[in-house]
Amino acid sequence: MKDLTTNDLAATTFAVRASGRKALVAYLMAGYPDERTFEDLVKASVDAGCDIVEVGIPFSDPIADGPVIQAAATAALSRGVTLRSTLSQVARLSARVPLVAMSYINPILRMGVDAFADAARESGVSGLILPDVSFEESDAFRPALTARGLAYIDLVAPTSDDARLRAIACASSGFVYLVSVTGVTGVRNALPAGVTELAGRVRTATETPVYVGFGVSTPELAAELAPCADGVIIGSRLMQLAGDGHPGEAGRRVGDFLAGARKAIDAAADSPERTTTPPAHSC
Repeated sequence: MKDLTTNDLAATTFAVRASGRKALVAYLMAGYPDERTFEDLVKASVDAGCDIVEVGIPFSDPIADGPVIQAAATAALSRGVTLRSTLSQVARLSARVPLVAMSYINPILRMGVDAFADAARESGVSGLILPDVSFEESDAFRPALTARGLAYIDLVAPTSDDARLRAIACASSGFVYLVSVTGVTGVRNALPAGVTELAGRVRTATETPVYVGFGVSTPELAAELAPCADGVIIGSRLMQLAGDGHPGEAGRRVGDFLAGARKAIDAAADSPERTTTPPAHSC
């Protein structure tokens, strides 16, 4: 079993917020563009200043993902990457930051919920995101993770009313994943209307840190979100960079981009002209 000092996701997310920083999370598809390069991308992400790495488990029907991540999943599957092989590879990583698995439910059901939770714990995974499991269905999975000290990270959508938003935000552990759009992941040139206000609503509903993802594609967009959220998640743009060009240079391409995002986020969070909505309510 890995050193569990990095296994406590909540300890990391609350410590980042207490330090006055905003978290930067990199989404990387396991085994993409190949297993060796995936390991290079994890290292490059951490070296660039990421606080957490989200590891995508390739799946044949990723309904929450747009064409970029779908293509990465298809490529990884064609190389034989599976849930089990991903957990085995994660166990060999020296990431120095928490690693969160993002999976769809079918691979976990095939493996068995308890078997997955045991294997995830042993590999050093800190938490799980299941975008195709509704909040009402999550109790079929949450207890197995909680019993092993792993976080079950809930997603809040822009369509959630205040009561549902609060229930989901209060249940989530580690952080709350705020989906910025009513749609799928992808590369976008602007933030959706109302996302900064939505982030403020979620942050006043829970003390758990709130991270925004889906469509955060440039350092400028990350900086725009930094004052109103506790962290940002970048995925599709990283997968574009990983797949464009020689795999041997993928780590440099992704690392340079994330270093720029880190700098932009820090500058925006430190700007005296910017204000941040503080957490207001405990659950």
